[in-house]
Amino acid sequence: MARKGGRSRPKRRGITSAIAHIQSTYNNTIVTITDLEGNTLCWASSGTVGFKGTKKGTPFAAQMAAQAAGKRALDIGVKSLQVYVKGPGSGRETAVRALESLGFRIEFVKDITPTPHNGCRPAGRRRV
Repeated sequence: MARKGGRSRPKRRGITSAIAHIQSTYNNTIVTITDLEGNTLCWASSGTVGFKGTKKGTPFAAQMAAQAAGKRALDIGVKSLQVYVKGPGSGRETAVRALESLGFRIEFVKDITPTPHNGCRPAGRRRV
């Protein structure tokens, strides 16, 4: 017979330094906190915090998502963060400020938004 409770999660205690990945699009903001090897410790998005529809793309929703992910990271024991920000959304700076206000020591903030070096041809103008 199978074990009850599904798969067991590894213990994630004793991690003091981590990486916060903030992906901010026009429609949503996702905050993922990983250890230095890239394994996910916790995450939150504007949708998991309780926002729906167009409100998910607002700076306030990004702030709430960053606070939710940050509180879980504090429970694990994370004290300092390296922050990587990706995307053109409006919640970028607000999410970083929310992490800072929780008491994390921010080592650096780096923008890793992908920009094409004349790659694919962009879509044409929309005609209705």
